[in-house]
Amino acid sequence: VQVVESGGGSVQAGGSLRLSCVVSGWTWSSRCMGWFRQAPGKEREEVVSIDNDDNIRYGDSVKGRFTASKDNAKNTLYLHMNSLKPEDTAMYYCAADPKTYDSDIDSYRCPREQNEYNFWGQGTQVTVSS
Repeated sequence: VQVVESGGGSVQAGGSLRLSCVVSGWTWSSRCMGWFRQAPGKEREEVVSIDNDDNIRYGDSVKGRFTASKDNAKNTLYLHMNSLKPEDTAMYYCAADPKTYDSDIDSYRCPREQNEYNFWGQGTQVTVSS
């Protein structure tokens, strides 16, 4: 499985960017994907996660400004980032994994924590200047 991000760059505050994440080589019927980011000196945090039923979860810091969308035919996850702020500056990573069985809920689910994802891209840098 290969995960490749693109679309990062430098923008001024208030601007927009669209990140793309292409996943190839996966044969899973259930697919979970997510965007995470890590700023210098900070821990990596979840930006958004989405499963193959299109259930989406956004991090609190990006709600109302960022939107995730998928193109299943292209195996691509997009992150539309609007109203960017300097604090959005970070390396953005895409991750993918199949759903796994959780005996506690007797059902399959997507990763709940980033450390449950096994497949990661190299990241794409986003820099927002004030």
